Amino acid sequence: MSALEALGPGVWVWPGAVNSVVAEDGQGGALLIDTGLDESHARKLLRAVEAAGLTPSAILNTHSHADHHGGNTFVLRRFPALPVFAPPLEAAIINHPLLEPMMLFGASPPPPLRTKFLLAPASPAQGVGPGPQTLGGVALELLPVPGHASEMYAVRLGEVLYAADALFGAQALDKHPLTFCADSAAQKASAASLHELEGVVTVLPGHGAPTADLPALVGANLAAYERTTAAVLATVQEAAGSVDDLLVRVSLRLGVHTGTPAAVVLNRTVVSAHLTELLAQGQLTCGVEDHRLVFRAGP
Repeated sequence: MSALEALGPGVWVWPGAVNSVVAEDGQGGALLIDTGLDESHARKLLRAVEAAGLTPSAILNTHSHADHHGGNTFVLRRFPALPVFAPPLEAAIINHPLLEPMMLFGASPPPPLRTKFLLAPASPAQGVGPGPQTLGGVALELLPVPGHASEMYAVRLGEVLYAADALFGAQALDKHPLTFCADSAAQKASAASLHELEGVVTVLPGHGAPTADLPALVGANLAAYERTTAAVLATVQEAAGSVDDLLVRVSLRLGVHTGTPAAVVLNRTVVSAHLTELLAQGQLTCGVEDHRLVFRAGP
């Protein structure tokens, strides 16, 4: 893909494994929202931005996952004075990206968990609060949608909503039945909150194609998240187990193929998040058995 695609007046997308949004400031500048996984993505993004006659004015990262800010350093090498914005907690991780694999692993991560998929290069992000903002000369609204990440923003640009990873396209949901989240209850609440938005003509998920049907996209995501919760609950009801025991059985139940160390720690986090939600609902208990934290069905 070599050209930007229009989403709405002055708002464009460079589609990829992660979508990058380009918002014009009306004076030849452009805010870049999420720069992709790596230099390859960022180089193509800049090429498309420059072909459109635009110059980057700032970067906004919706959250700190490596596939959304890994391209920052390449952009900043070309435009070193660009400010970088992110939700405050996520900005700390973008500045100190080792925190991401460290949180997933629970200690200093081994080399297989230090790849670009979990550990992006550091970039100097500054925290920005929610609500109406002007970033890089672009007026927008930052909507808090925590759950997939501890903090995350969806971005409202007039009639365009960039949902970031609060919503996923159908193909992404099918490919990843264990849709990543740090807090599954918050993930569901955030997705549901977007259903209430009025005046949205086009919605773009972080992964997937744009659509005009926001309610359908929200519904598909909520259904997928609930399926995961139901699968975790049914697995515990069959037999108690530790997180790692349950991860194996939930993965088999959902047909998940786990081929890399990164996938193991990501999927383990998803199962843990849904276990926490079920504990809060009183459907599970947990305790220590044989030096393991074991989850059981029942109050």
